[in-house]
Amino acid sequence: MKKTIAILLLGILMLQAKAQQTQHSASINIIPIPVSVQQGMGSFLLQPTATIGYTNNKQVQAIAQQMLQKIARSTGYNLTESKTIKDATIQLQLLNNWDTLLGKEGYRLNVTPTNVYIQANDPAGIYYGVQSFWQLLPAAIESKSVVNHIKWQMPETNITDYPRFEWRGLMFDVARHFFTKQQVMDYIDEMAKYKFNILHLHLTDDEGWRIEIKGLPRLTEVGAWNVKKVGYFGTFKAPRPDEPRNYGGYYTQDDIKEMVAYAQQHYVNILPEIDVPGHSLAAIVSYPYLSCTVGADKYQVRSGEEIMDWSHGAPPIALIDNTLCPANPKVYTFLDTVFTQVAKLFPFPYIHVGGDECPKNFWEKSPEIKQLMKKEGLKTMEEVQSYFEKRIEKIVESKGKKFMGWDEILEGGLAPNAVVMSWRGMKGGIEAAKMKHQVVMSPTTFAYLDYMQGDSIIEPRVYATLRLQKAYEFEPVPDSVDSKYILGGQANLWTEQVYNTRHLQYMTWPRAFAVSETVWSPKSNKNWNDFVSRVEHQFKRLDIEQVKYAPSMYDPIFNASKNEDGTLKIEMSTEVPDLQIHYSFDNSFPDQYYPVYTTPLTPPEDAVMLKVITYRGDKPMGRMIAMPISELKKRAGIK
Repeated sequence: MKKTIAILLLGILMLQAKAQQTQHSASINIIPIPVSVQQGMGSFLLQPTATIGYTNNKQVQAIAQQMLQKIARSTGYNLTESKTIKDATIQLQLLNNWDTLLGKEGYRLNVTPTNVYIQANDPAGIYYGVQSFWQLLPAAIESKSVVNHIKWQMPETNITDYPRFEWRGLMFDVARHFFTKQQVMDYIDEMAKYKFNILHLHLTDDEGWRIEIKGLPRLTEVGAWNVKKVGYFGTFKAPRPDEPRNYGGYYTQDDIKEMVAYAQQHYVNILPEIDVPGHSLAAIVSYPYLSCTVGADKYQVRSGEEIMDWSHGAPPIALIDNTLCPANPKVYTFLDTVFTQVAKLFPFPYIHVGGDECPKNFWEKSPEIKQLMKKEGLKTMEEVQSYFEKRIEKIVESKGKKFMGWDEILEGGLAPNAVVMSWRGMKGGIEAAKMKHQVVMSPTTFAYLDYMQGDSIIEPRVYATLRLQKAYEFEPVPDSVDSKYILGGQANLWTEQVYNTRHLQYMTWPRAFAVSETVWSPKSNKNWNDFVSRVEHQFKRLDIEQVKYAPSMYDPIFNASKNEDGTLKIEMSTEVPDLQIHYSFDNSFPDQYYPVYTTPLTPPEDAVMLKVITYRGDKPMGRMIAMPISELKKRAGIK
């Protein structure tokens, strides 16, 4: 009898322990998910009497100061620095002996009931350990003002963590729409929290030149400004001659230095991109001699009007010539000046030179280009661009930098040491890696943050869709290539349709969470349902920070087709588990008391609108979507 009771008690204790473990498990919501997490049974409570100690290192000291400021801002606790690291409540320690497992950016985070220990080989690892530390605390730690009546508690945890890839990037297009220095630094704040370490700034394009180049003042006096238009980019009417060209802006060299220094404080490198030879209208308007085309002196910086014909596919047919002239020696002198100054401003080892979407139809008509082809033995327009890229590579390398471009630089022959950023799917990256060139994967398929996040009936309209679940499927290393050539991955946010920071945030989050986990975490640790749960906890933090994000993952996915009798068949699904889709056909607004979608629907004969909303239990999760029946019929091919 006693033995039976003992077994029962042991079983109860085990169940309690399991329940407690599950409870703690729910509180580990770090993005990107760490390599290894071991959870204890207790917790650490941050008290006003806590102290911070750190290794005697200027960078680690700066991290400690950032911690003190953030803790004071949200908790009201003015923690003090400990005179000795071993006596501190929170200890930031550089290891005396290099831990090969952790590398430069890895860390160990050990939370006990009395102390927090963050250890790393390098200050970068300390910084990333601190980012995980914040995510273990209640979401209110992100508040910009003191929050009372919060128990500043985190679970007892032992984390070992290090990145899968060295290149963990976000691209921010500041050329299509200009964003201020402060707005760029705010973006750095957010990306660094999720362990991104590269900000790719797209600084020049047809719509604006955004960086001061001394000795070439017209680049910013003329090239940085256009006419403000609102609507669908690419469909605007050409500006009238009397419309003011006062929309835009640029960064002075002092601005650039300040942004670079700020990024370095957050362990982010800035990759500058000067996009040539296409996408160069702002430069040509500033200095028309850069073009091969007669009449370029009449061009204007683009304001979103149509300048390319994409009806025949890529490359486009240019309606005006936005390309630099590969046959003009002055172009290379110009670019030498530009890259000399860019190289001095940005300490990052790489310079991105674009090379994408370069139309060739004006080159085909150019006598100078024909003469160049004859002189250099070039047979195709792709070889003309390759000639240009190889000359640019020599200029970039003469500044002590590595040459990088979009995957079009493969066409016509790759420059000898070029690094390829593969955007048109994975194909270009695979080809470059097989040629033993380094590659960064940033494919439209998984990593284009300017794409719609849900159904076009509710999202700001763009020509393609990338849902969160698809972004989470991103795998930068294809089976057919040697992983040593894949530097990592990157998500790209082009801003043709992004006019302000709120929409910038909306387009970035949560899809950038998916990319951050892809490029940091082990492939084996990725799990969609677990990721969704952690994203939902991050939403709470973003709400407190007042950072906007897209709730699109909660909205239903519509599929319209025909029944056998030719009538409309409507199927709906959700990305996120445990959601119910409530709907109406009677033009009223459904809530949790309306019918739940379970099987395909055929609308009533005269219905004009399907309205849907998703709930989790009695809590609305998605947005109210009004889907016209006519739109669904169109998608199903029903006239």
